[in-house]
Amino acid sequence: MAQVLVRKLEDEILDKLKTRAKSRGRSMEAEIREILREATSSPQRTNFKKLKRVQKLFEGLHLPDSTQLIREDRDR
Repeated sequence: MAQVLVRKLEDEILDKLKTRAKSRGRSMEAEIREILREATSSPQRTNFKKLKRVQKLFEGLHLPDSTQLIREDRDR
């Protein structure tokens, strides 16, 4: 497996990476690998994962039908 060395990384970015990794229960190295994995995966796959996360947020909620509001707004 290959290794990558990143030079001249700003302290602010390093701090954000550490915070992000900690909030997800990962080491910083594991978090960077995940970021790189997502950045190099197909856009459709990444978008699908994001869509699934958004769908979970709205799971079980009953939202009103907005069709009438859209029609009213369109007819203005």
